[in-house]
Amino acid sequence: MRKWLIKFIDLIFYSNLWIALAALAMALQTQLFLFGRVQYTPYLPFLFCGTLFLYAIHRIVGLQKAKPFQGKGRYKVIATFKSHIQFYAGVSALVGAYFFFQLEFYFQLSLFAPALLSLAYVIPLFRGKKRLRDFHFIKIFLIALVWSWLTVVMPALYYRLELQLCTILMFLERVCFVFAITLPFDIRDLEIDRFNKVKTIPFRLGIKRSKAIALVSLTMALFFAWLNYYTMGISLMQWLAYGLSGLATAVLILKSSTSQHDYFYTGLMDGTMILQAGLVFLLT
Repeated sequence: MRKWLIKFIDLIFYSNLWIALAALAMALQTQLFLFGRVQYTPYLPFLFCGTLFLYAIHRIVGLQKAKPFQGKGRYKVIATFKSHIQFYAGVSALVGAYFFFQLEFYFQLSLFAPALLSLAYVIPLFRGKKRLRDFHFIKIFLIALVWSWLTVVMPALYYRLELQLCTILMFLERVCFVFAITLPFDIRDLEIDRFNKVKTIPFRLGIKRSKAIALVSLTMALFFAWLNYYTMGISLMQWLAYGLSGLATAVLILKSSTSQHDYFYTGLMDGTMILQAGLVFLLT
């Protein structure tokens, strides 16, 4: 029974269904804030499939960058199911393309920049077979900006909304939140980043200072959410949902270390996005 449970968890996490659900949850949360409800748009399945595709490619390319580590941890699981991940990448690309062509032309054009950055992040397009994430210190800022753009700005842009204060505050909150939960992944990846000679914040400042930076960023996220409540962009109960998810996220940040199992990061840390959205919906 335990063996089958582990296989099921591996399927959810390493097929990238979990992170794709997190992206979808963040976009739905934005819809709720902007319109008071959620409704279907072709962008939602496109975002889900696009996240599946990009993270599948990221895992496949990452294997080539981590050959000495393929026999242990998450790399062992990914190497075992490499053909499955390739299949998921192909299916999600086809389904994502179907929904992409259901979008209006102006919206397709607006996806060009974040899509290009996302592809450059996972595919070695630069000299020396480098990806954007292989340049010093850039990957965490890129992740925070692109995730926030795709889950805040694009849902607003779909309805041609004018730039509003609540949207700006929501974007800033999302940038700080994603930055805070991504920094522990750099702690996890210290060994592999040293091998690839990629400098990160934990590499330069150490684990304790990196945790402090993540907590400051998380506090800033709660501050921007409070400003959104103060300006009537969100309700008090929705801000309380932020606070509860922020407390749980802070505990995880403090517990992050190089020795934690990957389920801690891929499951719990990524899961804070689903937790936040779930609490927001529950308390709205």
